[in-house]
Amino acid sequence: MRKVTTIGGQAVMEGVMMRGRKNLAIAVRQPDGEVVVEVRPNWRLTNYVPIMRLPFLRGTAALIEAMVIGVDAILFSANASQPDDVQLGKWEAILATILGLGLGVVLFMLLPTFVVHLLNPLGWAPIWLNLVEGLLRMAIFLSYMLAVGLMPDMRRFFQYHGAEHKTIHTFEAGEALEVANLRGKRAEHPRCGTAFLLLVMLVSIVTFSFFGWPNLVVRLLTRIALLPVVAGIAYELSRAAARRVDGSGPLNWLMAPALLLQRTTTREPDDEQMEVAIAALQGLLAVEPDLAPC
Repeated sequence: MRKVTTIGGQAVMEGVMMRGRKNLAIAVRQPDGEVVVEVRPNWRLTNYVPIMRLPFLRGTAALIEAMVIGVDAILFSANASQPDDVQLGKWEAILATILGLGLGVVLFMLLPTFVVHLLNPLGWAPIWLNLVEGLLRMAIFLSYMLAVGLMPDMRRFFQYHGAEHKTIHTFEAGEALEVANLRGKRAEHPRCGTAFLLLVMLVSIVTFSFFGWPNLVVRLLTRIALLPVVAGIAYELSRAAARRVDGSGPLNWLMAPALLLQRTTTREPDDEQMEVAIAALQGLLAVEPDLAPC
C-alpha cells in the first residue's frame, strides 16, 4: 500500500539531501568516486517561533527553513565534491543565495508588473492586467528554467533532482531502496519545490487581483508585501494535494500542470546518481527509523 511521508529533499552539487522531521542527510559523490554521507540535525524555525506552525504561516516558515538548510547543504556538497584546493566559504554561499533570491524577485515579481504597466494606456480593466502579469511571470519562469537546463552542470543537477524524487517514490511505494526499483519511477513528485513555485504564481494572480491596479510604486511594494500570504496559500494547497495519492479530485487537477513543469527541472538520472540518492535516504532512515506515513 502506498504511503505519504513528510520526507523532503533537494538536489545539491553532485548529490542529494534528504530531510526528515528531526534530521537531514546529505550524500555526495566525491572526485574519487566514493559516496560520503553527512547526517545533521534538521533546523526548524518553528522550534523557535511556535506560531509559525499554524496553517498559512507554516508556508513562510517552510520557505525560510529551506533557504537556511539549503545554503548549508549546498556549501557542504560543493566542498565535498571538489578537490581540497577548491573550497567554497560560508559567506560566499550566503552571498550567492542572496544574489539568487534578489534575481528571482526582480525577474519573477518586479519585471512582469513593470512590463504590464506599459499597457496602462490601453485602458484594460485591472483583472485583465493582473491576468496578463501572471501569465508573463509564468512565461519568464519557464523560459529561465529551459535556458539554465541547457547548461551541462545544471543538467547534472537536474538529474540528481530526478534521482531524489525517484527515491522518495520508491520509499512511499513500500519497495526496497534499490536502483532496479527506482528505474521505473517518475522523476516528478507533487511535493517538489518546482510544483510549489507554480502554485505560488497561480495563487498570486488571484490574490493580487483583489488589490486592483494601483500606481507602479504601490503595486511593486504590494507584490513584495503579499509574498508571505501567497506562499502560505500555495503551501496549503500543495500539502493538501500531496495527501491525495489516488490521483483524483480538483486539487490533483491543479497539480497536473505543476508536475508537467517539473520536466524542466528534472532529468532522468543514471544508476550512480540514483545510488547517491539512495545513500542519502538510507542515512536519514538510520537515525530516524520511525518516519511513518502522515
